[in-house]
This record gives sequence, structure tokens and C-alpha cells, in this order.
Amino acid sequence: MKWLIGILINAVLFMAIAGYFSESFLLEGFSSALGASFLLSIINIIVRPLLIILTLPATVLTLGFFLFVINAITLEITDYLMGDAFEIAGFGMALLAAVIMSIVTLIVNQTILKPSKKN
Repeated sequence: MKWLIGILINAVLFMAIAGYFSESFLLEGFSSALGASFLLSIINIIVRPLLIILTLPATVLTLGFFLFVINAITLEITDYLMGDAFEIAGFGMALLAAVIMSIVTLIVNQTILKPSKKN
């Protein structure tokens, strides 16, 4: 269930980023955002761990900030696989979108999706 909520949150984030950066982040509609979010989650399950292992020295040297680059790479892969329905203008926009998505996802996970602790 948490996975489906994450897909919906990412789809809404894609729509918000596409609305704010309309020149360099293009979506055809909410169905494309939902499809891109689903595809991104599959890529994050399959490709992201391999990228993290291959770039572990760079990630350690940058104190983890290289993970934003890995997230941008997965967004670029999603852009390539989605075709014209989901377009990111360049790697810089993908990196900015990755940073925005990471920050918003962190905030949502800590405030809304945080499990309640029983004392």
C-alpha cells in the first residue's frame, strides 16, 4: 500500500514540477505522470541499486550528494522510456527535479506517512 501511495505522490510531484517548469519539464497529462511515476519506481527497484554500487566511491567522497545525480539519471532513463509523453529538457533539469522530489518526499514521509508510535 505504501508503494502505491509513493507512486501517487510522485505523480503529483511530476505534475507540480511540470506546471512550474513548463518550458523544460513536459507532461501530456496526469495519466502520463502516473505512468512515469510507476516506471520510475520500477527503475528504482532494478537499476538504482546497481548504480549505487557502481558509484559508491563517488557517493562516499561527496558525503551522499552523488545520490542526487543517480536520481537524475533514473529520471533521464524514465524520460527516454516514456517517449513524448514525459520530457525533461536536459540533465540540469533532471537534477533539479531530483532534488525537489527528494526534499518533498522526505517532508511527506516525515509528516504525513510517519507511523504513529504507541507508548
